[in-house]
Amino acid sequence: MTANAQDPTAGPLLNGRRNGWRMLALLCAAFYAVTAQAEAAPEEHKYQVWLNPGIYSYHFDTDKDLRNNNFGFGAEVRLARDHGAMAGTFMNSNDARTNYAAYEWRPLHWQLSGLDVGLGILVGAWDGYPNYRNGGWFVAPLPVLSIEGKTFGANISLIPTVENRFDGAISIQVKLRVW
Repeated sequence: MTANAQDPTAGPLLNGRRNGWRMLALLCAAFYAVTAQAEAAPEEHKYQVWLNPGIYSYHFDTDKDLRNNNFGFGAEVRLARDHGAMAGTFMNSNDARTNYAAYEWRPLHWQLSGLDVGLGILVGAWDGYPNYRNGGWFVAPLPVLSIEGKTFGANISLIPTVENRFDGAISIQVKLRVW
């Protein structure tokens, strides 16, 4: 009997770390396809590199003993105005290490008081949440609102509550542009 047959919570794409790395490779291939297409048309925006010290989470259920300061290290590379790639690691709300890689698509843009505001979705692979797949890799989409100045910015996301798996929160990722 295979591991898939034994574990009813394991999905066909992500069962354990080996398939998590396969999903990560698929995400990287998708990033490459998007950037190859983006380079075919002239772009007014150059690549940008942003670094962040992790994520701060404000949990909806404040009665639980959840970690809000999810320190770590991450990077975001803006490939084109609407497209980006993110990766990093942080201590999650359950005091476990989370690694992630995500593709970011922000098709809606506004200029407000000298700030670039973008709205879209990110689709990423995460691990390290003990109540879901025993901490193994999984794929999830999240809405993202990005507010960026010349040097500093923030990504804000809504994490939904999924009973017995994830505790809902608003997450804020402060970032510093280094290139």
